[in-house]
Amino acid sequence: MPARRRLVAATNNRDKLREIRCILNGCGWELLDLSRFPSYPEPSESGLTLTENALFKARVGFIRTGEITLADDTGLEVDALNGEPGVISARYAGENVTYRDNVALLLRELRNVPESRRAARFRCVMALVGPGMEQIWEGVAEGTILSEPRGENGFGYDPVFWSPELQKTFAEADPEEKNQVSHRARALASLKGVLLRLK
Repeated sequence: MPARRRLVAATNNRDKLREIRCILNGCGWELLDLSRFPSYPEPSESGLTLTENALFKARVGFIRTGEITLADDTGLEVDALNGEPGVISARYAGENVTYRDNVALLLRELRNVPESRRAARFRCVMALVGPGMEQIWEGVAEGTILSEPRGENGFGYDPVFWSPELQKTFAEADPEEKNQVSHRARALASLKGVLLRLK
């Protein structure tokens, strides 16, 4: 039986890794995380866009590991906040903050905004970089920001992100449900087809 090809996921976020592993399950690739490369810290996200950050992390990963590298950057865009927190979603409340800190700040910023004006979307950009190859994919999940958290699953802003497709928050959905409609799953759908062809 031929050995599976290897793919590096250039992130230290365990929650993202779990989702990526689940979504890419069955594509025939061995997914390596950065714990396999202890001398390689995850690059900083200093780009002005999700695409810049995803490509930068994937390029650095490929250069440092020699393996085809996958990287993503994801942002929550809230219309009433002119698209914020966007590219700084993970650092919205500051550096080294918790998911809860970010959610709390978001709810404070929206405290006087009625439900009818709380439209938002998760946007995910996935980048794949390898020998002679750079490709990107984008996935979007539309929804609304609730006034208080609901649900115990998921991570990040999932407890306040109401999905009209699921009729529940991402944190109320089980992983299989979320992975049918999430921004990350949509970005990975086309990428999975590429991996199957490359295998």
